[in-house]
Amino acid sequence: MRIEELRELFLSAPEATSTRLLAAVLGVVVVVLILWLVRTRRLREEFTPLWVAGAIGLAMVSLSFDLLRWLTTMIGAWTPSATIFFLSVAFLGIVSLAYAVRLSRLVIDVKNLAQEVALLRAQLDESESARETAQQLREHR
Repeated sequence: MRIEELRELFLSAPEATSTRLLAAVLGVVVVVLILWLVRTRRLREEFTPLWVAGAIGLAMVSLSFDLLRWLTTMIGAWTPSATIFFLSVAFLGIVSLAYAVRLSRLVIDVKNLAQEVALLRAQLDESESARETAQQLREHR
């Protein structure tokens, strides 16, 4: 059996209804969970589109096995499960990148705040020492 025939055999394998149903239910549950987390303010609105897009994508490929087979062919994978694994890793990479960008901004903000606090402390120390010097001068008169 040639490699192309073997790949075509993998791609033409019958779809498992239970797996599709599980993935569709999981997609809906994730969307509901995301909306609940946003509503209870445990997840900020800025991350919601990313998570909703991932959940809708999961639901789409689970409801349309032809779409999953087409994506499998387009990326050159051998099995639909490999395509789902690839898409999951890509999604997690995007999420990690989004958090890295956010973390980088927060690091800069913390550095700027620390510098401002240091300047304010220096001004406070300077004004306290000036006040103490003035008080000592008054006491010596």
